[in-house]
Amino acid sequence: MRTRLPRAEREQQMLRTARTLFAARGYGDVTMDEVAAAVGVTKPLLYNYYGNKERLFLACMKPAADALVKSVVSAVAAAPDPPAALRAGIHAFFAFLDADGEAWRVLHDETLPGGGEIAERIGEYRSRMEELVTAALQEHTESRAVEPLSVAIFGAAEALGRWWLRTGELSADRTAELLIRTIEPGLRMR
Repeated sequence: MRTRLPRAEREQQMLRTARTLFAARGYGDVTMDEVAAAVGVTKPLLYNYYGNKERLFLACMKPAADALVKSVVSAVAAAPDPPAALRAGIHAFFAFLDADGEAWRVLHDETLPGGGEIAERIGEYRSRMEELVTAALQEHTESRAVEPLSVAIFGAAEALGRWWLRTGELSADRTAELLIRTIEPGLRMR
């Protein structure tokens, strides 16, 4: 006889399973049929909880984005000055990636749709991360260079994160230091 899980437990089970599948194979290659089968529920039950694949993905993505942003915000807030904040933020970014690569893969999935609510939410997450970089650059970078540098630094962190997850050649800390050593000389503009 099969035991019925309470709704909240079943919901968490569905999210954990979906997140693992999305992280491993990407949004584009995961189906609701697969998620339902992996959880051990019917597809109609999965749809009853989440409505569609997009909403299921968003339910997986939001806690991942919130956790990463919170981790970086905490590190940046504890720094004594903007240069230290930038370094602390980069270290926090890679420490998060090291601690929860699955969440990071969900956020940086290259198979995500280019439009719709998922694209909007990912855009909001990226904007929050770029704003943190912008705040750290503000005081020691020429004002017209702040925005493009923020985009470039965050893009470099994402690309290096993908490389790190694929190869694992360096520790997260050494990878963060590599990025910092690469960008810091170019930031001495003032």
